[in-house]
Parts: sequence; C-alpha cells; structure tokens
Amino acid sequence: MRFSGLRVLKEGLTGNRGWTPHWRDPDPNSDYDVVIIGGGGHGLSTAYYLARDHGITNVAVLEKGYLGGGNVGRNTTIVRANYFLPGNSEFYSHSLKLWEGLEEDLNYNVMHSQRGLINLFHSDGQRDAFARRGNAMLAQGDDAVLLGRDELRPMLPYLNFDDLRFPIYGGLYHPRGGTARHDAVAWGYARGADRRGVDLIQNCEVTGIDIEGGAVKGVQTTRGAIRAKKVAMVVAGRSSQVAALAGMRLPIESHVLQAYVTEGLKPCIDHVVSFGMGHFYISQSDKGGLVFGGDLDFYASYAARGNLPGVEQVMEAGMALMPMIGKARVLRSWGGIMDMSPDGSPIIDKTHVDGLFVNCGWNYGGFKAVPGSGNVLAHLIATGTHHQNATGFRLDRFRTGRGIIDEEGKGSQHNLH
Repeated sequence: MRFSGLRVLKEGLTGNRGWTPHWRDPDPNSDYDVVIIGGGGHGLSTAYYLARDHGITNVAVLEKGYLGGGNVGRNTTIVRANYFLPGNSEFYSHSLKLWEGLEEDLNYNVMHSQRGLINLFHSDGQRDAFARRGNAMLAQGDDAVLLGRDELRPMLPYLNFDDLRFPIYGGLYHPRGGTARHDAVAWGYARGADRRGVDLIQNCEVTGIDIEGGAVKGVQTTRGAIRAKKVAMVVAGRSSQVAALAGMRLPIESHVLQAYVTEGLKPCIDHVVSFGMGHFYISQSDKGGLVFGGDLDFYASYAARGNLPGVEQVMEAGMALMPMIGKARVLRSWGGIMDMSPDGSPIIDKTHVDGLFVNCGWNYGGFKAVPGSGNVLAHLIATGTHHQNATGFRLDRFRTGRGIIDEEGKGSQHNLH
C-alpha cells in the first residue's frame, strides 16, 4: 500500500476503513542471517538499509517492548549537521542528505521540516569559535551563516537580547537544520523494512548472546532461541547491559536527559534555537507545543524519567533566554537514556567476537543520526568494511588513545560531556 494525496482523501471520505496495518506482527523464525537487537530508530534504519541497499532480507529486529518505545520517541526531534571535527562532520553531513530524501524514499511523511537552526553566542570568544565552526561546515559542503546581533534581532524578536549575564552577540545559522516527527521516523522505517521482508519482533527481550569458538551463533530471548550468522547490538542507553551478555564491557555511561512540551500555542517560534551558555534548546511543533530541553542529569541511571533539579535548570535557562515562555503551561516531560561515550562521539564497529557488531555512544546526537547510523552500520554488516563516512567510529580508539574525536573539546571524560 502506497500513500498519496488521493488515497488520504478517499479514506477521509469513507470513514478511514481501508487502511491496513503498517507492518506484520510475525512470530520469530528459528534462524536468520542477521539479528538486530533494538527496535528503535537506529535498529530499524539498519534493517531497512540492509534490505534496500544490500539485498539482505532474512533479518529480524528484536525489541523487548514496542517499536519506537525507547529513545527515538524520547527526544526533542532536532535534525542538524553542524559538527566541527573530522570524523563527525562528514558523517552528520551524510545523515542530513539522507534526511532530505527520506520521505520520498520511504513514501511516508516523517514531517521533516528544515526550518533552520540558530546557535546563539554571548561573547567575543564564542563568536570566534562559531565562526571557525561555520567555516568547517562550509568546507564540508554544508551551510552556515554567521549573524550579528542586528541581523538576528528581526528573526528572533522574542529573545532577551539585553540580559546582563548572557547578552546575545549573534548566532550561527544553519538553514538546512530543523526538526522531524520522532514517532513517524520509527514508523516509516518499520514499514519500509517490513515491506522488504524484514521480521519485526516486538515483546521479545534478548536474555543471552550465544558465542562458540569466538564467533556469534545467535541469541537467547524470552520467545526462544534464535540462531543467527551476525548479530548487531543497537540499544542506545542499554548498550552496556546488552554487551555484558557477550562478556563485553563498553566505555559507555548511561544518563537521563529530560525534555518538555507545553500546551499548543499559535505559531511564535519559526526556528530551532540553541542557547549554549544555558544549555537550552527549543522549537515549536506542528501541533503548536513548545518542545525544549536542557542538560543531562549527570548521574548514571537507567530510569527513563526526570527529576525536579533538572526541571529547575531547564526552566531557569528558558526564562533567562525568552521571558515570554513563562506564560506557557508545561503539559508533560519525559526522559531518554543517553549512552555517553568518553569523547562525546559514537561507536559503530565490529567487536572481538566474530559476527558481533555494536552501535552506541550517541550522546546528544542520536535522533539526527538515525538515517546515517543505519546506513553505515548496514554497510559494515554487509561488507565487513567501514563506510567512508564512518571510519572514525572505531571501538579501539578508547583502548589505544588514537583517533579520539573530542567534539566538545572537554577531554575524554564522561562526566564533562
């Protein structure tokens, strides 16, 4: 079934009784070529690109809950390619190009909106740093415009430009940045993978990883044993727990990152706005709610819920940046489990176990990376070689110290990212 404007009109006039489920709900087979642990955005996109680009369709995606119930549905939906260091910059540029063709490719409306992203700066030093970042983005082939205070004020008139502590000097404008509907991204990839023969197995928790003679042989699950030639661990904040099933200790810490949404309002924020000094970012959804977030809770946790000190920090930063936000009522908040790597950059690599792969360490960048992550991991699984845009995401960089991608310039310490 393909979507079209004519089909939507027809269903609307006939009570929407002609729609069918977007994907099957099969029982697991006993044997697959590839098993992907994790039914979030990264796992689903990996399955999709394995089928689309490499013709590997004997694939199962195993999700312990429901598809899209993890971090892919627990974020602030921002899409961007404004990274600075080699290793990250070409990867996120690659991912953004996939975003731009995603709806046509999937024949599914993921509500990708390139409304533009503006990173504010508040000092001469920050201006210099953003000018350097913008030049790196342009050299990579992406877009960047350095805006001064007078250029920025007409675009964002609701900001507190004269705050004595954080006076706004200007901003780095990334016009191709924006947002997408997080749930729809998961649903679109799930539908696309299913249409190509991938089995999407929900309510199927992996309880063990079978290894013989240094090679992976399959997994143990709550729905029985499943043999597989290759297994990929793509479970975001649960990466350390799943890797432990294979006797691995990953350089990952899991932290909670909270997000919030207000009641629906008339259109008032046209862009995504990032306030680095207060670690606050905000955009307005298509339903009118202001979607915003802040910093990590900064203690290790697997609890996908927030706490009041985190709420206080985010609300304080929001009020400092745009006092008008104080008039909006917050409807709900949620927490996602961030898999934080030592250098603030991801890991996509083979492991010491033959046929076992790992995809983790996305820090704050997981949602925007969904298309690129799945695309390059599928390439690695299918060919055994790293994609040209993901050669730096090797696991052994933390053992050897070579190839560290310190994107935030804070050193290889989890607690500083």
